[in-house]
Amino acid sequence: MDKSGDSGRPQPGAGGTDPGAAPGGEQPRRPAEPGGGLLMGRPFGVPVYVAPSWFVVAALITWVFGGQLDRVLPELGGVRYLVALFFAIAFYASVLVHELAHTVAALHYKLPVRRIQLQFFGGVSEIEKETETPGREFILAFVGPLLSLVLGGVFYGAMQFVEPGTVPGVLLAGLMISNLIVAAFNLLPGLPLDGGRMLRAVVWKITGKPMSGTVAAAWVGRGLAVTVLIGLPLLTHTGAVGSANQEIGGVETVMDALLAAILAGIIWTGAGNSLRMARLREHLPDLRARTLTRRAVPVESATPLSEALRRANEAGARALVVVDGQGNPKGVVREAAIVGVPEHRRPWVAVSGLAQDLTEGMKVPAELAGEALLDRLKAAPATEYLVVEETGQIYGVLSTADVERAFVKAMARPES
Repeated sequence: MDKSGDSGRPQPGAGGTDPGAAPGGEQPRRPAEPGGGLLMGRPFGVPVYVAPSWFVVAALITWVFGGQLDRVLPELGGVRYLVALFFAIAFYASVLVHELAHTVAALHYKLPVRRIQLQFFGGVSEIEKETETPGREFILAFVGPLLSLVLGGVFYGAMQFVEPGTVPGVLLAGLMISNLIVAAFNLLPGLPLDGGRMLRAVVWKITGKPMSGTVAAAWVGRGLAVTVLIGLPLLTHTGAVGSANQEIGGVETVMDALLAAILAGIIWTGAGNSLRMARLREHLPDLRARTLTRRAVPVESATPLSEALRRANEAGARALVVVDGQGNPKGVVREAAIVGVPEHRRPWVAVSGLAQDLTEGMKVPAELAGEALLDRLKAAPATEYLVVEETGQIYGVLSTADVERAFVKAMARPES
């Protein structure tokens, strides 16, 4: 199963606040890797990870396919499990090709790809930005199933050059069928599947509203989840009953129901996440640096905290910016540091000891908004930022706490 698409970024808190940050406002270390399992390589510069759950599925595929090989090629004996393991690896290599198709298309459209992860029921390409047009969305979604269909055709062609009933013949047949199943399943028109993204693109094109496309495709996806939950066990049961040489056992029935429940849960959850992310993006323009910025007063580094707070109260400001003798900003006084100073000590504490030195990444243009604002804050994690006009003039101080509160408030609004 493929769930290529957005990674869920940006999320609440993406503005740079780290719950695990050390007291005193030290910037948290950013992880060098996005993580997600065992790093296998970096095709096209995108890290590919194998999640721990993959090994569980690989073992299950090896066991099931090994049992099938015992009926088709009983002379293999115990070696059949090595052949089955090779099939599991080759199948997930096909899934990787499917995901690489999404990745290459995303990179072609200048969309950053955080990582590719092979996991429990297939893979996911974590594309960090949304496409700008429905046409690109359709192409980006369609290339994955298209590559799976092509691989199915390649394996079918290769079957013509080997003897049926041999190890190569059985492997090629299995890979052909599995790739066709991957393509067909992902073409189902419901999120989070590729077919759901294609449906979203079509509705987006017709209505002109990406949110309408997401709502339609997500609800179709939830319908698919219910269909899979009920229909897959019935389909398997009917097929087994129709076979003269196969009986329904309790274990097989439970396994079918469990598989259906897992697939249905993944689809239902993915559809819900797609709705949540669409709603998030719909409200992102509400996050504007200019409207969220606190008014600030400039104070020189030797100014006592009590005097600085008095000036701020008189001016109706809620933030302090440390400046040099020429009025150039040098640091932002951290709110958490102010709270930590008892009131009786404030006349004896200089603001310089409570300020965080400004870096270039901590200077935010006042006109930044939406995803661009969150990207800027995420690139340089801090608790406060200096907001400046195009001329370089100080506009105020932006607190990540204010960004998070505005984000939560926007997400709590009823859908329009």
